[in-house]
Amino acid sequence: MPNGQILIEGQKIAAVGPTLQAPPNAQIIDAAGMVVMPGLINAHHHLYSSFARGFAAPGEPARNFVQILERVWWKLDLALDPEAVRYSSYVALLEAIHTGCTTIIDHHASPSCTDGSLDIIAETFREAGLSGCLCYETSDRNTPGDGLAENTRFIRQTQASRDGQITALFGLHAQMTLSDATLEATAQACAETNAGVHIHVAEDAADEEDCLAKHGSRIIQRLHKFGLTGPKSLFIHGIHLDESEMDLVAETGTMMVHNPESNMNNAVGTQKMLTLLKKGILLGLGTDGMTSHMISAARVAHLLQRATLADPRVAFVEACDMLLNKNAQIAARCFPEKRGQLVPGQLADIAIFDYVPTTPLEPGRFLGHMLYGLNYARVHTTIARGKILMRDSKVLTLDEQAICAKAHECARATWQRF
Repeated sequence: MPNGQILIEGQKIAAVGPTLQAPPNAQIIDAAGMVVMPGLINAHHHLYSSFARGFAAPGEPARNFVQILERVWWKLDLALDPEAVRYSSYVALLEAIHTGCTTIIDHHASPSCTDGSLDIIAETFREAGLSGCLCYETSDRNTPGDGLAENTRFIRQTQASRDGQITALFGLHAQMTLSDATLEATAQACAETNAGVHIHVAEDAADEEDCLAKHGSRIIQRLHKFGLTGPKSLFIHGIHLDESEMDLVAETGTMMVHNPESNMNNAVGTQKMLTLLKKGILLGLGTDGMTSHMISAARVAHLLQRATLADPRVAFVEACDMLLNKNAQIAARCFPEKRGQLVPGQLADIAIFDYVPTTPLEPGRFLGHMLYGLNYARVHTTIARGKILMRDSKVLTLDEQAICAKAHECARATWQRF
C-alpha cells in the first residue's frame, strides 16, 4: 500500500488505509520512504544461547551432535546462574527488537537454577515490551524430572493472570533424555492444565536410534502413546522422521518448526520441509538460539532446500509463507491475541525498515525485496503491543549500553563456571 497509514489505539491496530484522519493529539510517526510490515515472530528460540557467542569450549572439538550436546550445551546451561539467565535473555531480546521481531516462543534450560527461572525471563520480556511464550526444558539428564514443577507452576501462573503478553507451553528436551515416568508425569500435568508440549524431535539420527533401541518404537509414536501430540504441541526439527511419523504429526494436528541455520551448524541434516508442508502440517520457522534475525532464517530455509534437492525452482514462496503466515498461525495457538497482519483488530506489532528499494517495489514483488533487501536493511522503528520499543534504531525500553556491559561480566563468569 503506497503511502499507507496505520492508526493504533491501545495495543491494537484500529484502522489501515491511504487517507486516514489522525485523531486530535495523536502521536505521529513519519515513515515516509520506509517499509512498514508486521512485527516478525520467532517460533523456536533459546535466549540463553546468546551467551555462547564468542565462546569456544575447551578440549577436542565435538565430532557429532551428541558430543555437541555433551561438550557444549549441557555444560553451558548447567553453568547459568539467575543473573546469567536474566542477562542472556536481555541481550537476545535487544537483538530481537533491533531486527523487528516482536514475538518469541522460547525454550529455556538452567539446571543449576531451575525454580523461578521462567519468572526471570518473563520479567525481561515485560521490560523489553515483547510477547513471549515460555517453557522450561524438562530432562532427566541431571536430576530425574528436572523442570516438571517449574513448567507446571508457570503454566498455572500465566493462565491465572490471563495476560496475553506472557504465555506458556510445557517444555521437554528430547525423548532421549526423558524416561517413561517423566513423560507420564508430563502427560498428567498437561491434561490438568490443558497445555501442549514444546519438544525437540529427531534433530539427529541418534535420537531415533535411541528411541528404537530403548523403547522399540519411533519418536512420534512414543510421544503419541503418552498423549503428547496434538494441536497445542510444538515439535521442533523433525529432520529424521520417517513417513509414518510425518503422517501421525499431520493426523494429530501437531505444530512443527524448522530451524535451518542451526541444523546446518550442527551438521544434522536437512529437514524435509516441502514434504511436511504438502502433508498439511503447520510448519513454522525458528532460529534455535542461533540469532534473533527471522528474515535471515527464511532466506536460509529456501536456499538450503534448493541446495539439498538440487532444484532451483523450489522453496522460495514456501519459506516466506512460513515466516509471514505459518508463524502467525502458530502464535495464534500460543497467544490469545491475533498478530502478523496489518489489519484492524490485530495486535499492534509493527516493524519499520529504513529501506530504499533499488528496483520497483510493488504488488507481487515484495518477497524478493524481503529476502534480498530488507534482510540487510536497518530496522528504524519497532512497535509491540502498541508501544514504541525502538525509534531511529535506539531502544527505548531497555538501557542497551548498561545491559551489554553487565552481560559481558555475566558471560565471562558463566564461561569460567563452564
